[in-house]
Amino acid sequence: MTETVATSDYLVVGGGTAGSLLAARLSEDPAVSVTLVEWGPDDEHEPRARDLRRWAEMLEGEYDLDYRSVAQERGNSAIRQARLRILGGCSDGNTMISWRTLAADLDEWVERGAAGWDASTVQPYFDRLRTPIQPVASEDRNPMVADMVHAAVAALDVPLQEAWNDGRLDERAEGAGFFEVGYTPDTNLRSSTSVHYLHPARAERANLDVVLDARVERVEVEDGRATGVLARVDGELVRYAARREVIVCCGAIDSPRLLQLSGIGPRSVLDEAGVDVVVDLPGVGENLMDHAEGLVVWELAELPPPTCASGWDAGALVSLAAPHDRPDVLMHFPVEPWAVHAEAYGAQLPERIVSIAPNVARPASRGRVWITCADPEAPPAIDYRYFTDPEGRDEAVLVAGVRLARRIGAAEPFASRLVREVFPGPDVQTDEEISAVARATHQTVYHVSGTCKIGADDDPTAVLRPDLTVRGLDGLRVVDASVFPQLVATNPVVTVMMVAERAADLIEEAAQRVTAPAGRSCS
Repeated sequence: MTETVATSDYLVVGGGTAGSLLAARLSEDPAVSVTLVEWGPDDEHEPRARDLRRWAEMLEGEYDLDYRSVAQERGNSAIRQARLRILGGCSDGNTMISWRTLAADLDEWVERGAAGWDASTVQPYFDRLRTPIQPVASEDRNPMVADMVHAAVAALDVPLQEAWNDGRLDERAEGAGFFEVGYTPDTNLRSSTSVHYLHPARAERANLDVVLDARVERVEVEDGRATGVLARVDGELVRYAARREVIVCCGAIDSPRLLQLSGIGPRSVLDEAGVDVVVDLPGVGENLMDHAEGLVVWELAELPPPTCASGWDAGALVSLAAPHDRPDVLMHFPVEPWAVHAEAYGAQLPERIVSIAPNVARPASRGRVWITCADPEAPPAIDYRYFTDPEGRDEAVLVAGVRLARRIGAAEPFASRLVREVFPGPDVQTDEEISAVARATHQTVYHVSGTCKIGADDDPTAVLRPDLTVRGLDGLRVVDASVFPQLVATNPVVTVMMVAERAADLIEEAAQRVTAPAGRSCS
């Protein structure tokens, strides 16, 4: 019999962006016990995870699961999908570009069956966040990027945005400017949920236990209820039990993977993998979405200073048509271009370059993630299915984004800094030519989501009820980017935090219903 090493009221699986926040919030109640089980090591003394400028050092290194996709029929097949196995998760390795979730995005969630996730309910959670968020500090504003911002305002006829999160974007979600970022300017300390929620909580609360280097391999289900998990610790399989709930917070790749390994998912996938079916839930692993990001690169006349907060400190939101509250293109203006896919395509890039990276803000294409066998060590299969939406909307938006970037490159004061366009290059002009090059070389923005989506009762692909509980089971929730019915138009890290904040309230409300005294009979 597998040894039960701990029993708590709430068992949180995964100490990433959502899990670290949620465990800290749940443990605020001294009457409950919380155990957080994290696959990776601690991040508290890892300087690369704490320093925002060093985000790129966390990718493709010892903490990165570095997932790959199957061959893409219409997109780049060489993408490396970073997923971080460390306390803090992907909020230890991103650029912390921070947006209050747009009202129009939340309206679309409700339209897709996420009742109770409307803007008036969800947006106030932004003000509850403990992660410091502010505009990029003046001392971190790169002068070349400032020129890009002003050129974008002029070329695209959009407002200059100094405060993205003050509510104005609910009416016209467009603009260009330096972003609001999750960091502390004088120290460059990133605003990860591990740093600002979990570390202080575990230092002072006896009811919070953080277990590191423990890989959860299966959620245990007894009589239709999740009762705990089996985890691999130092090579041994041990059991962590939950009296109230198991809450999966492993991200949009590993949450559906864990559910499927536990027998919760599409029967066809589970049968093929040799996993006994516990709940036939067709939507687990489906609805995969990502922001596909294109690239335009120019040669620079001279290099600017390396001043930055993260190196990806500014950009633009653009709507291609009305309504202007749902942007189609999100652009990033990086200090240092990420051009590996362009070079792999054959582009000859000079030493001094600058780029603009436009991405498809509201993707219509849908992919999936699935297990291929019952071995927890086997990587999941991932198929983004980029640019496969029947109407071709994603492809059209990517082409439009490249053209918008070129307009910025032709506008002052940015144009005076440039020598020539070197990628895709002046010979690539028609929609068909732009599309072919952009689709072959696009990059992920590491915003995978949607694979355990919230949905209505009549949606057979909905994995979760609006309260984030898993359909067909008791005592099991999912809380991370996989719950999104639709990928938000902006960088989603703060949306994940807001989901976790709301999840803490939903869990508390559920506990109060269970413990409330029965009403007096009227008979």
